[in-house]
Amino acid sequence: MDFGRLITAMVTPFDGDGEISWEATSRLVDYLIEEQKSEALVVCGTTGESPTLTDEEKLRLFSFVRDRAGGRCKIIAGTGTNSTRHSIHLTREAEKIGVDGVLLVVPYYNKPNQEGLFQHFSAIAGSTSLPCILYNVPGRTGVSMSAATTLRLAEIPNIVATKECASVDQITLIASACPKDFHVYTGDDSAGLATLAVGGHGIISVAGHIIGSQMSEMIQAYLAGNVKRAGELHRQLFPVFKGLFECPQPLPNPAAVKYALSLRGIDVGSVRLPLVGPDEAEAAFIEALLN
Repeated sequence: MDFGRLITAMVTPFDGDGEISWEATSRLVDYLIEEQKSEALVVCGTTGESPTLTDEEKLRLFSFVRDRAGGRCKIIAGTGTNSTRHSIHLTREAEKIGVDGVLLVVPYYNKPNQEGLFQHFSAIAGSTSLPCILYNVPGRTGVSMSAATTLRLAEIPNIVATKECASVDQITLIASACPKDFHVYTGDDSAGLATLAVGGHGIISVAGHIIGSQMSEMIQAYLAGNVKRAGELHRQLFPVFKGLFECPQPLPNPAAVKYALSLRGIDVGSVRLPLVGPDEAEAAFIEALLN
């Protein structure tokens, strides 16, 4: 399964009461596919505020987004949790719904060792026929999956990719030794071009909500051998890559990108507690950034 080069980790739209807005979700899916050139969408990942979504909300989102996309892009369900049994349950339910793949985050808070990580992901992959994408994000989980463990898991047939957020060094180590049909993505927008340069496959993006079409152009320029143009585009987009997380001080994702979408006329509401939206200074920074 090739999920493409540019995958957007989709926000979850909420209404004024903090409930999922299905009308806004429809508009967002169309916008991300048609205007921002997303080749796949991650539903209920970190950017989708998965920690605050119930299982019922997640499963309905998987089904709703799959139906709305209508085959125009791949749908990847965020079914990973810090419980192996719970992850297997959500993955099996997602498979029944008919998604194209699942994203499995490194277990958070309970901090398993490397063998525990291997057994966790092996068990989930063994419970489904769906393609599985690993997700290593140590800044959120408190533990980092090593390149060696990722490479070990890459030998399992339906573990087809990883979203790696530890470092470009780690991406390099994995890309240098993984099977040729195993794809390495970065989850850090600003590392997208570097990831391609060291043999990675693409980006699972937050900024793709706002500048996805330009990011797609950057990727295609690099793949066509026009490294100079790819570098120019990267430098132009870099302030947005960084600014959506540092506006002007760190703002938890997806608060900034949700506000940025509203400035583009895509109303997806605010975030659920314990996250909060940008304050006045942060909002002004985001407005200036987009301008």
